Amino acid sequence: MPRKIDGVLFELQPRPTKGDDGKPLLYAQPVIEQKHDLDDIDTFCAKYRHTSKGEMKRLFSLLEEVTTMWLSQGHRVETPFGSFAPKLRLLGEHTDPDKVLGRDIMYGGVEFIPSKQFVKDADCSLDGFRKHKVSVGNSQVYDAKAMDEALAKSTRYGYITISTFMIFSRLKYNSAKNYLDSLCQGEHPRLRRYKEGRTWHYAVISSIR
Repeated sequence: MPRKIDGVLFELQPRPTKGDDGKPLLYAQPVIEQKHDLDDIDTFCAKYRHTSKGEMKRLFSLLEEVTTMWLSQGHRVETPFGSFAPKLRLLGEHTDPDKVLGRDIMYGGVEFIPSKQFVKDADCSLDGFRKHKVSVGNSQVYDAKAMDEALAKSTRYGYITISTFMIFSRLKYNSAKNYLDSLCQGEHPRLRRYKEGRTWHYAVISSIR
């Protein structure tokens, strides 16, 4: 079967919950190969949509100014993209509405609800999808042999650093740190953690093969 060369590139990541086989359930997310900023929008529109150079920048600047003015007054702003509204947070735990005062409320960011037409127009399924050929999220952490090999390669002068372990394990920072921390626990820990300056060092207690 020929390899698919078009379509949106996607990768698989593990969810916190596990399936019947004991392995994490998966979800798909796009692999973002390109990012476009306001300069790109302005250049594209000037070249292909008959706008003048800088027109889109001025438009977005004005839109941001007016939208945030109304949001700061507690209004909802509806656009072809969708609607924007301020989000609020209630501080503390309350059960009696009569005891909630203005000082118990704080600004919690901006809510965005995309319009149905915006979601429809953004449909990226026209050319299908193709899988990114990499490990599934941090699934390699479940491969004991792979992790032992990464630990052995990461060991320098009798200790391991998180950044070095990240290289050989291909784990992200938090996952790499959590894995190393887990080896410092239990009745027979394999590593001992200590800090030098701002860097965590993991000294090898038992041999790593």
